[in-house]
Amino acid sequence: MTVVVAVLGAVSAHAADSSTLPTLVAPAARDQVEALLSATSEVPPIPAATEALPQIPAKAPPQAPGAAPASVATVPPADEVSPPAASVAPVLPALPRPSPPPAKQLFGAMTAPAQLEARAVGSYSRGCLAGARALPVDGPAWQAMRLSRNRNWGHPDLVALVEKFASEARAYDGWPGLLVGDISQPRGGPMLTGHASHQIGLDADIWFTPMPDRRLSAKEREELSAISMLSPDGLSVDPKLWSAERVQIIKRAASYPQVERVLVHPAIKQALCTAAGADRQWLSKVRPIYGHYYHFHIRIACPPGSAGCVPQKAPDNDDGCGKELADWFVLLKKPPAPPPAVPAKPPPQITLDELPPECRTVLEVGIPRPVEPQAGRGLNPSSAALVGAAAPKKLKTKPSGQATATK
Repeated sequence: MTVVVAVLGAVSAHAADSSTLPTLVAPAARDQVEALLSATSEVPPIPAATEALPQIPAKAPPQAPGAAPASVATVPPADEVSPPAASVAPVLPALPRPSPPPAKQLFGAMTAPAQLEARAVGSYSRGCLAGARALPVDGPAWQAMRLSRNRNWGHPDLVALVEKFASEARAYDGWPGLLVGDISQPRGGPMLTGHASHQIGLDADIWFTPMPDRRLSAKEREELSAISMLSPDGLSVDPKLWSAERVQIIKRAASYPQVERVLVHPAIKQALCTAAGADRQWLSKVRPIYGHYYHFHIRIACPPGSAGCVPQKAPDNDDGCGKELADWFVLLKKPPAPPPAVPAKPPPQITLDELPPECRTVLEVGIPRPVEPQAGRGLNPSSAALVGAAAPKKLKTKPSGQATATK
């Protein structure tokens, strides 16, 4: 054993490799040294400071005699303690942006015109009307119909033309007087029902039914039906109803320079082609279209001073009694298509943002608003009840859509 102790200092700098022992240890002590090294290599290592120490259970408090033993609380190991969960605010779904109301609801709510300089803004089927004038409901040679619709408003040039037309038809054509249907709403724009056009105050419907020799009551103007000029087959006029006087009043309407189109049913156009004789120039303005057998439709050109008015293409110079009319009869004779298995989605409705920018001014001028409407949201709903409040001054629209007071 003394030999082992003597050589331990010598081998402390070396690994306990048996190959070095012959030079450091006498052969007699070799077996003892190897046994000692083997024994020291099996000593368990001292636990590192970072390793978890064994848990010591808490000492239970003294129990009263006969009492049930109390449970002993233990402290969980540090590596088993979970950190507190971070509080996460719930993610709310984004609310959909409300759709703007259809423009027809905004313009259909107007009961009085915009007190602006008279202007037709936009196109016949997408626009509005500033400075409208009402056709009087009763005149010496006309009566306005369907008064509950409040559609006897038009550009002053159109209203003047209707009054002139009524008087001249009575004086020169033997026509008792005009029954006037829809013209436009007080501020134009899309209508709640019935028409795609009539939006800029340049269209007027004239009934084929003549005015009676008495003043119609308000109820009669709502309930009296216009008379169809078509025969039962829908492909020709009814000879019992169609007359030379009706040919003459359509010819007179088309003869005015400011009139661009007179719209009638194809069967009525055919009857006019037959009755026209040698004077056929006016027929180029008479255009066939679906419907229009209870009334005919007068449309005038964009008036002077309406820079924002979009004109239509001028009609062809021919009388329109050839191939164009024949093509219409092909369509009329074509059997109707069966209804689709899945109903088609209705087309999207026009909003205020889809109309010319000036139409926002036309819609809102003269309406006091406690809160300014948000851009792109249409008329402030709180203003709807105030529709019709007149502006204190006559205003003039600019191309930018702003309004300035006229001195």
